[in-house]
Amino acid sequence: MTAPTRPQYGIRAQHTDTTVTVYQAYTPAIGLPAARDGRFPDVWKRDRMTWIKPSFLWMMYRCGWAMKDGQETVLAVEITREGFDWALGNAELSHYARRVHPDRATWQRNLRRAPARVQWDPERGLRLDRLPYRSLQLGLSGEAARRYADEWTVSIRDVTPLARHVHELVRAGRLDEASALLPQESPYPRGDAPLPVEAAA
Repeated sequence: MTAPTRPQYGIRAQHTDTTVTVYQAYTPAIGLPAARDGRFPDVWKRDRMTWIKPSFLWMMYRCGWAMKDGQETVLAVEITREGFDWALGNAELSHYARRVHPDRATWQRNLRRAPARVQWDPERGLRLDRLPYRSLQLGLSGEAARRYADEWTVSIRDVTPLARHVHELVRAGRLDEASALLPQESPYPRGDAPLPVEAAA
């Protein structure tokens, strides 16, 4: 039997009835206090764009298994679904797409006003190879970034040891064991949120 084809654009995440887990990587100076206290420290800049990733393996690709400079501490941030859905519902695509926007000027105007940005990047496998479907990155700025840090965050965990252990297993060719340790991500129901999905490749 042929396995069902995954949609090219779809949110896959670890989630419960009330929360969704996203990933970020920081320096230890930010990541360790955040995990210890369950909240972002004061040095975390609430006036800057911050990107959250529901995909653990895409985060591993981005941070190089927690070995890239400035990304040595990987955090699993559990946030409210209410907040996540608000961000999706108030997001604009990070780039212009002809089949989505009536014209470039409209997209630019919407982008300036939007507190969140949607970006679709190729999902990654255990060896960090490109997969034939896309993974969501959600950029938060202004009101969205402040609410993420101060209202939506439920818990923050340091998953750097998990990242490094999975990486060791992958390097050793023990892919089944590595796969068994991955967070269980499943399709996230978007509900009525008008998520701007790019229609054209």
